[in-house]
Amino acid sequence: MTTPPASTRISVVIPVKDDAPALSRCLGALASQSRAPDEVVVVDNASSDDSAALARAAGARVVPCPTPGIPAAAATGYDAATGSLVLRLDADSLPGPDWVAAYAVAFRDRPDVAAFTGGARFHDGPVLLRTPLASAYLIGYALAGFAALGHLPLFGSNMGFRREAWLRVRGRVHRLDAEVHDDLDLAFHLGERRRIRFLPGAALGISMRPFHDVRAFRIRVRRGFRTVLRHWPVDFPVMRWDRRFLRAAGRAAR
Repeated sequence: MTTPPASTRISVVIPVKDDAPALSRCLGALASQSRAPDEVVVVDNASSDDSAALARAAGARVVPCPTPGIPAAAATGYDAATGSLVLRLDADSLPGPDWVAAYAVAFRDRPDVAAFTGGARFHDGPVLLRTPLASAYLIGYALAGFAALGHLPLFGSNMGFRREAWLRVRGRVHRLDAEVHDDLDLAFHLGERRRIRFLPGAALGISMRPFHDVRAFRIRVRRGFRTVLRHWPVDFPVMRWDRRFLRAAGRAAR
């Protein structure tokens, strides 16, 4: 890998609620990065376990967020982050040793891109099911997101964006609605006028927990539909695609 820039300040944001064992593994993986993040912001979403104490012991900055829901916790973390690049993963994510470096190099090489999103593999569950289920899960999400957005969606377990891009849309995200997918919601706002690209070199491991409970998976699907509907009628797919084509035609005519 090309040597990542050391001068760019990078923040990693991790929302957490009662997930101390997974958070411990995630923080351990971040401590072993070839390009260390400049800060790790753990957003404690009113945990009843020792997630916050564990994060402090690992050297992370803990930011409390009493408002329930991942959208509020994630937005609180982005607001608190001090880096010019903000990377996001979940407590059960396990980034490889070059995860931070991959984002640092990508943002350096593509100043026109506001956000990158990476892939994932399952690091637990039945070995034979890890690859096909991860592929089905991520491809399905990408296709559904592309149809609704007109561009690539963001994947909250593995994504990064420029802080200046966040500051432009922070007032429009649905941070107080615990029933939306915060990553898809952010993609609606960031991707309207800014580029979101896939970063193949930033894959990491995630838990297969979404497939352990049918009810939990249904909740994810329901929240996906709710997120899309929260943006209608202004972001009705046909209208969004029309705006995208008109902007592209305008750029081509210059």
